Amino acid sequence: MKRRKFIQLVGSSATIMTSSKMLFAYQHTTDNKIEDQLKEWSFAAFNRFEEIWNFNDFWKRGNTFDACLTFVDAVQQRWPNDPVVQEIQLKVKDMLEENLVFFNGFDPGDLWADDFGWWGLMALNARKHLLKINENELADKYLKLSTDLCWEYKKKTAYDHSTTAYPVLHGCRNGDANGISKGVKNTVTNVLLFLLSSRIYRLSLEENINDNDKYLDMAYRQWIWFENWFELDKHEYLKKVSPTGALVQERPMAFMEGSTYQEKIHPPWAEGWIWTGDQGMLIGALTDMLALKEELTDYVRRNNIESKFDADIFERKIRTLIQEIGIGIKTALISDEDGIIREAPCLSSFGPNHGNDYLAGRGIMMRYIGSKEEKKLLGIDLNHNVLQTVQAIWKTRNTTNNQFQPEFTNIENDKLYIEQFRKLWGLADDVHEWDIKKMKEQNRQGVCQSIGLDALGAAIKSL
Repeated sequence: MKRRKFIQLVGSSATIMTSSKMLFAYQHTTDNKIEDQLKEWSFAAFNRFEEIWNFNDFWKRGNTFDACLTFVDAVQQRWPNDPVVQEIQLKVKDMLEENLVFFNGFDPGDLWADDFGWWGLMALNARKHLLKINENELADKYLKLSTDLCWEYKKKTAYDHSTTAYPVLHGCRNGDANGISKGVKNTVTNVLLFLLSSRIYRLSLEENINDNDKYLDMAYRQWIWFENWFELDKHEYLKKVSPTGALVQERPMAFMEGSTYQEKIHPPWAEGWIWTGDQGMLIGALTDMLALKEELTDYVRRNNIESKFDADIFERKIRTLIQEIGIGIKTALISDEDGIIREAPCLSSFGPNHGNDYLAGRGIMMRYIGSKEEKKLLGIDLNHNVLQTVQAIWKTRNTTNNQFQPEFTNIENDKLYIEQFRKLWGLADDVHEWDIKKMKEQNRQGVCQSIGLDALGAAIKSL
C-alpha cells in the first residue's frame, strides 16, 4: 500500500512530503519550540532567583540552593556554549562563596538533624559545579562541609546507635544538636542520611577518595532500616495506592506494646500524612544503592555482615520498590484532570504548623525523579506531567518580576484531585492553599522560585 502524501507550500514552490516525514518535521518544530520556551523561561527564572536567594533561613537556604545547582547543571548540559549560561555559572560561584560564610555563621547546636542533610547534599552538588569551572579550592571546602561537618554530625548525634529501638533497630532521629529534643525518626531525616551517605560514597569512587567504607556502611544501614519497615506490612509505612503502586508515609508508626515508634510530635503527626519530597529522595537513594550493588556485595561479604546476602535478590527488591513508588507518584500525586504534579492533600503539610517547611516538596520530588538515572528505573513516563507543571508555574507567575507562586493550579481541579486522592489513599483533607502567612516574604519567594527551578531542570532533562 502506498503511503499517503501531503503537499506543503514553502514560499512559492510546492514540496511533497510523505506522512512520516511530515510528522517528523512537525515533531521537530514542536520540540524546538518547547526547547526555546524552556530556555527563555529558565533565564528569566534564574534572574529572579538571583534577586531573592540571599535570605536568612538555614535549611531552606540549603535546599533552595540545591535546587539552583541542579537546575544550573541541567541548563549547562543542554546549552553549554551559551554565553548567558556561562555567566550564570560564574554568578553561582559568587553565591557559593557567600553561602559558605552563611553556613559558618550558625551555631550547630541550635540546628536540627535534617538541616545538615540538606546542606550536605547541596555541598556535593556545589563541589561538582565548582570543579567544572576550575574553582578547586572552594570545591574542596564544600566537600569538607559535606563529609566532616554534615555527615559526621548526623552519624554521631542523630543516628540511633542503641539496640533498644522496637520493632526496627537504629534509624536516624530528627533532633537538635544540643540534645534538648531527640526528635522523631521521620522519613525525611532518615532518607537524608541514606542519600547523603550513598552520594558521598559514589563521589569517593569517582574521585578515588580513601577511607570511604564508612559511607557505604551507613548507606547500607539505612537501607536495612527502610527495608525492615517496608516488610512490616501491617504498619503500612509503605502504603499501597494500587496493586502495583505505593507511597512512603511521613514517618513509621507502630502502636504496640514496647514500640519506640509512637511519637506524635516533633513535628505533630496526623494519620495518613505523606510528603512529596520524601518520595523523590527515597527513589534517589534506592537508585544509588542499585548503582553500588557490586561494591556493596563485596563490602558485605568482606566484613561478614550478612551471610545470606544475595545480590540478585537485593537488586530485585530495589527495582521493585523504585517502580512501586514511581507508580504511586503517577497514580496519586498527579491530577487525572490536568496532569499537574500535586502535593498530597494533608493538612499537616499545608497547615500553619508546617506549611513553611513542606512547601518545597513538589520541587524536591521533581529534582530527583527528573534525573536521567532515576527515570530509567521508574518504569513510567512523567515527562508530560513535568511539562504540564512547568507551564502551570510559568502561567501563574507574577509577570512583572517572574516570581513563582505557592499555588499554580485552579480550585475546580484541586477539588477533583482531592477526591481522586481520597479514593486511593482512604484519607484526605479539604486543603489546597498553603498557610504560609507567617513566613517571611523573601523566604517564601525563595522557596517558591526554587520549586520552579526544580521543575524547569526536570523539564530540560526530558528534552
